[in-house]
Amino acid sequence: MPSKLPGSKRRLGKSLAVSQDVLRRFTWEIRAINVCLDDLRYFQAHALGIAAPQMMILMALIDLEQGDGVPVNAVAKLMKVESAFITKHSKQLEDRRFVRRERCANDARIVHLSLTDCARSALASIAAQHEELDEFVSGYLDIADFAKLASCLSGVRQRLEKARLHAALKMQEPSREQQLRNA
Repeated sequence: MPSKLPGSKRRLGKSLAVSQDVLRRFTWEIRAINVCLDDLRYFQAHALGIAAPQMMILMALIDLEQGDGVPVNAVAKLMKVESAFITKHSKQLEDRRFVRRERCANDARIVHLSLTDCARSALASIAAQHEELDEFVSGYLDIADFAKLASCLSGVRQRLEKARLHAALKMQEPSREQQLRNA
């Protein structure tokens, strides 16, 4: 039965087995990279006395913040988590005086997050360590190579998201056998 996914032709090798092997190795490499990134985040978070997910929120705010703060749902979308997760951890960061939480003036349902001066100072205290890690990692590829790699990974992520949606829809569709039984 042919796949309904767009562009689902074999591109990586002459045989399906070779393609599957390459994709499996790619998957394991991505998982291993994620473990390393999680560990590095943990070490940075530990240095600040916070949890690794809270460190991710601070990093997201650094990337997203412009003026009036960032809506909780924007941080959740970037981190690929539920808004309730961000709400829980941002309240803890607020207690630590790392994050300011303010209701939107136009819509009280929306909470904007922003970094405090305390957070900026704490992040500055580990900036040299962060720069040293960045320099070490970027010693493998130059910035143009990393940009190309990021672009390629973005394309893979987009295709995986489409595949995930396709699989989810397929799970919801009754099979041909179930359709015949229900008829």
